[in-house]
Amino acid sequence: MEHYIGVDVGSLTTKVVVIDEDQEVLFSTYLRNAGGPIEAIQRAFAEVYSRFGDRLRVAGVGTTGSGRLLAGIMVGADCVKNEITAHATAARHVEPDVRTVIDIGGQDSKVVFIRQGVPVGFNMNSVCAAGTGSFLDHQAARLGVPIEEFGDYALRSRSPVRIAGRCGVFAESDLIHKQQMGYRREDLIAGLCIALVSNYLANVARGKRIEPIVLFQGGVAANRGIRAALETQLGMPVKVPQHFKVMGALGAAILARQEMANNPRPSAFRGAERIATFSCVPRSFICRDCANLCEINELYIDGGLHSRWGSRCGKWEDLTLSSAARDSNEEAPLRLLSEPAGPVESRR
Repeated sequence: MEHYIGVDVGSLTTKVVVIDEDQEVLFSTYLRNAGGPIEAIQRAFAEVYSRFGDRLRVAGVGTTGSGRLLAGIMVGADCVKNEITAHATAARHVEPDVRTVIDIGGQDSKVVFIRQGVPVGFNMNSVCAAGTGSFLDHQAARLGVPIEEFGDYALRSRSPVRIAGRCGVFAESDLIHKQQMGYRREDLIAGLCIALVSNYLANVARGKRIEPIVLFQGGVAANRGIRAALETQLGMPVKVPQHFKVMGALGAAILARQEMANNPRPSAFRGAERIATFSCVPRSFICRDCANLCEINELYIDGGLHSRWGSRCGKWEDLTLSSAARDSNEEAPLRLLSEPAGPVESRR
């Protein structure tokens, strides 16, 4: 049996999914980054190796999320896709007739519109993070309620408090004011859920028509209070898929399977055991060869330089090492952050 792996590295969490040839989920994990996505990726693949051992036969790997490029280099990805494509792919897989995907993650919110199985548009939140996982985590800590119980508190409310939810700063300020007035936590949390859904529909959906079937995915979909507020304000049922927390990773795995079917070749996957144990160190420097002053990012694995990216002109990407050189570990030692990676003049 061949396996396909999807990796979704977001702002707060890292998700990994393993599927089989029939696109059935065999394994999934959902880990908080705790400020260290590299360590989270390694912990996730330690779990993968613990689950499968030498029985893992990887035919393709895909990455997505805000950390998809870093993850792709670390694991040896065969395809790297944006979050919209990955989430829409997973949504169509679990519900072929889906027309609207509501995804709320740790740092961003998005809505994807699908017609006849094809994404036809999407919107994302701009500067306001109200309603995202990080905002809800912060408010749960302020109210002394475990985030896992946030939705249950909301459903127990009989008189939700009105909270100004158009802005995360105003919502927090209003929540503190109402808290000081002595309102019960259930009513405060229910009011917050209603306000944040109103904010989502106004600032993310932006008046676009939301049609059923509606899938609600992302970590915030675990909050039953947000789901109930969505159903009330939309006037229609909202479905939460079984693997709602890891839909981005599931979509990346499916896309990797499609990529390898369309372009057959051996997977570049580095191996779960190696990923879990190698040393991985990022570095950066400023290229001063022109006025752009691009920040060039580098990634070293086991002391060897494996990739560079970040230049607008593409010059430094041309210095990415070949697979043979990557495995030799004979590259130059790590440099200081401000020190160029090599003589610029010789690369023009």
